[in-house]
Amino acid sequence: MSDDAGDQGKMPMLEHLVELRTRLMWAVGAFIACFFVSFYFAGPVFNFLVQPLADLWEGEQARRLIFTALTEKFFTEIKIAFFVGAFVSFPIIAIQLWMFVAPGLYKNEKRAFLPFLVATPVLFFLGGAFVYYFVLPVAWSFFAGFEQTAVEGPLAIELEPKVDQYLSLVMRLVFAFGLSFELPVVLTLLTRVGFVSTAGLRKNRRYAIVIAFIAAAVLTPPDPISQLGLAIPIILLYEISILCARLVEKGREKAEAEAEAAEI
Repeated sequence: MSDDAGDQGKMPMLEHLVELRTRLMWAVGAFIACFFVSFYFAGPVFNFLVQPLADLWEGEQARRLIFTALTEKFFTEIKIAFFVGAFVSFPIIAIQLWMFVAPGLYKNEKRAFLPFLVATPVLFFLGGAFVYYFVLPVAWSFFAGFEQTAVEGPLAIELEPKVDQYLSLVMRLVFAFGLSFELPVVLTLLTRVGFVSTAGLRKNRRYAIVIAFIAAAVLTPPDPISQLGLAIPIILLYEISILCARLVEKGREKAEAEAEAAEI
């Protein structure tokens, strides 16, 4: 009798482990497939990332990017394939995560969790698009302004970016802005679980502004354009987070009022 009870107690855990293994296999398989596809298109993707600099140098035929190590361009394309593969495969990975977690959630918990799962890649993509279309053209123009012609000094100083360093700087900015754009998701989730409140967010607004500028100074290159370009959106996103948190609190208050009315 006790053995049967023990077997019945172990089965759900065994089933969960099998289900977890299946979901992990699908997630890893999706990433590997997206990685190899992304590696095939790594060249065009890099050309897309370098386009803001190409636009800045349009009409200047002698301009170029360089690589000084034999393996540098190859490993740069590996990095591109990794980043692009991770981003492209994220929806599949998120679906596998949802399929593993959803059976253990109540209906109201599913409704609460699903929007955040959808909003996460969308906000990250918006952060990356903001970097590409608004920050990079201004930042590259700022950095290129430090060139020096032979007339202005004893020797000409020309910008010839290295391939790997260019990609590292671009991806650093993309990740900095992409993660920063997740602020509404993070703060709204914290509000939903009761860790923060609208009143607390409003009270700590001044500290949030200081932290935004500190984060911008750490995550971006040491130029005022990039730092302001990150700090200002973070502050705006913080204000949006307060509005989202207030909506969550109103929903909670409404649910509590309906529960009290039902008890009466």
